[in-house]
Amino acid sequence: MSLLVVGLSHRSAPVSVLERASLNADAQIKLLQDTVAAEPATEAALLATCNRIELYADVDKFHAGVAELSTLLAQHSGVGLEELTPYLYVHYEDRAVHHLFSVACGLDSMVVGEGQILGQIKDSLARAQDLHSAGRLLNDLFQQALRVGKRAHSETGIDRAGQSLVTFGLEQLARGGDVQQWARGKRALVIGAGSMSSLAAATLARAGVTEIVVANRTVDRAERLAQILMEGDDTDVAARAVPMESVPAELTRADVTVSCTGATGLVLTAESVAEATEGRTPPSAGPGEDGPSAPGGESGRTAGAQRRGPSGTGLGSEDGCPLDLSAVQGTAGFSVLGEAAVAGMAAAELEQHAAWVDKGTVGGAQRAAGGSARPGSAGTLDPATDTDAIAALAATVATVGRIPERRRPEPVEEPQRPEPVLFLLDLAMPRDIDAAVHRLAGVRLVDIESLAEATAGAPMAADVDQVRRIVSDEVAAFGAALRAAHITPTVVALRTMAADVVAGEIARLDGRLPGLDDKHRAEITQTVRRVVDKLLHAPTVRVKQLAAEPGGAGYADALRTLFDLDPETVAAVSRAEDSTTEKDRGPA
Repeated sequence: MSLLVVGLSHRSAPVSVLERASLNADAQIKLLQDTVAAEPATEAALLATCNRIELYADVDKFHAGVAELSTLLAQHSGVGLEELTPYLYVHYEDRAVHHLFSVACGLDSMVVGEGQILGQIKDSLARAQDLHSAGRLLNDLFQQALRVGKRAHSETGIDRAGQSLVTFGLEQLARGGDVQQWARGKRALVIGAGSMSSLAAATLARAGVTEIVVANRTVDRAERLAQILMEGDDTDVAARAVPMESVPAELTRADVTVSCTGATGLVLTAESVAEATEGRTPPSAGPGEDGPSAPGGESGRTAGAQRRGPSGTGLGSEDGCPLDLSAVQGTAGFSVLGEAAVAGMAAAELEQHAAWVDKGTVGGAQRAAGGSARPGSAGTLDPATDTDAIAALAATVATVGRIPERRRPEPVEEPQRPEPVLFLLDLAMPRDIDAAVHRLAGVRLVDIESLAEATAGAPMAADVDQVRRIVSDEVAAFGAALRAAHITPTVVALRTMAADVVAGEIARLDGRLPGLDDKHRAEITQTVRRVVDKLLHAPTVRVKQLAAEPGGAGYADALRTLFDLDPETVAAVSRAEDSTTEKDRGPA
């Protein structure tokens, strides 16, 4: 086995890179065709989802295979090789098997334990079979991965460790609350009619939405999905299909929208979402709460005035102040504990200001020397402490040439966003919904990037350890079976040679004993065959056992050398086995 996988996923690359590297259906087919046409690879399969792009191949040279597969991924994704390389990972032989089995069990998914990946692996295998890019190795590997994934879900509670990406996304929209309670009574718009969109529509229907509108470029597929939703035994939802041109109008009516299409551009722009929610944003909140106008409207100005200090006086209005503090925008008065008001000032200026503060007043308390009140201080800092701190900063700036940014900003109360009137879930890669929608008031967007952030620190369930043990056992078993299968053609060739020797000796016996009757000839033939079989039984059984162990591939070569087997005979047996297996093989 010379199995190699080169890929990138949500664990190795930021969503922005995954988004750019995503492959449409035509690009995936071309990538597979080019991979098997390349010199190092004899088989190829591609696992491409919204969270990963992985190219599997049977290669005869490791370094040449890594270079070729990396180059092909870069060429077909449109991301330059130099930019893509830092995010690529490589697994070889048993490590590659372990990786795929872990993926199949949901251990490498964004939502640990989700089962959708099994369907995606099955689709990848079917595509490789249709293109005849998967040979014996990848067929066996992917079918075994499907069996391992099913075993993990049936024998453990890995399903409890996570949900589908759709369910997790809806939970994020509901801010971790009960999805059914959140969804009850809402109107939903589902854009796309593929497997992910269909799952989202079915999940929303079971959650209790009152209406689902399905929009798709192919209206027939949207109509089929709508019909399936209305005929479901466990749902009572009104569903209808519309063309993609109706999305802007339907968006104005929807409470929750899920989008997962194969479009290369944006399906929903920030402008279209803003237009759809215009007039639906709740009014400003009551006293004590910031409404949507807080950042730039009247409430925002009031909050800013409150942060600026006493009486709203200008920062540079104090008599005798040596610094033009009014030139510092957005500061909350001069204080070394405040915002970075003194960053970049020269040591001489700081020393002058320190002397001025030392003669000033703080909070109405007169210093011995008297003087003007220090702006913005509001009694928050003792003058002596302030003077010492500024002197220390002056000494530092004289040494390093700048003011160190080590002051803690004064707390600023963030305005509270209004409750959303439109919930958006973007499960597409590349994204369907403009990321700028995150900034719109009255809209809550959950996309692949925010889902990745939400799952980064998610705790692992106890069942994950059990699944990992299953994966390790299955990897060992698969490797042993593969190594044992590698020697099978040699053993078959050896037994074929032995049978030919027996047949030749019986024919020679017939020439030397022409009067031998059929009964005695059959008895002699059977006796000779039993002797040969007994002589070969122990060596062939033992060599299969040895070959199944790590590093046992050399036993096949030793067997061929010891018995002087023709390499072409062994290769012919292998081709015959592959041809027979291919006729009976189908997707798991």
